Amino acid sequence: PRRRGNAHPNIVPYQDFATRDGRIIVCVGNDRQFARFAEAIGAPELAADARFSTNAARVANRKALVAIIARRMAEKESADWLERLKAARIPAGPVNTIAEAFAHPQAIHRGLKVDLDHPLGVRVPTVANPIRYSESAITYRDPPPMLGQHTDAILADLGYDADEIARLREAGVVE
Repeated sequence: PRRRGNAHPNIVPYQDFATRDGRIIVCVGNDRQFARFAEAIGAPELAADARFSTNAARVANRKALVAIIARRMAEKESADWLERLKAARIPAGPVNTIAEAFAHPQAIHRGLKVDLDHPLGVRVPTVANPIRYSESAITYRDPPPMLGQHTDAILADLGYDADEIARLREAGVVE
């Protein structure tokens, strides 16, 4: 299969689209949903168009349909589209930035961001383990390592001696 980014290989439209202020993902899984989707985006004629009336036709005419939808989606802000699509019962959601994802009430409630002290004297935000155990708390002790921080130990574990590691470092092979 060829690369399609976030697009589904055999369901159309089932991918992300740019809006006026961000991106949303739209997941239209069948022909009835497509008719509701077309209505919601103000283009009901798409559902009657033979090029797009069935999923097989939409897959065959993906490029043309995606171009039409992309132009339409760029006309409004994400929140407006999401409200319209929710009312039409079309699966859709925002594509959040990292900051938006961590600011989401569910991410805050679940404690999905953990700040750790770093040797550079700063606090480093990291992603918490989403798994929760009933009787064992997950602890976070170590921040992300500095570039090359563990090189010597890893190479020694692989059987390299100090002279070989020094040669690799001199040659620029490792940090």
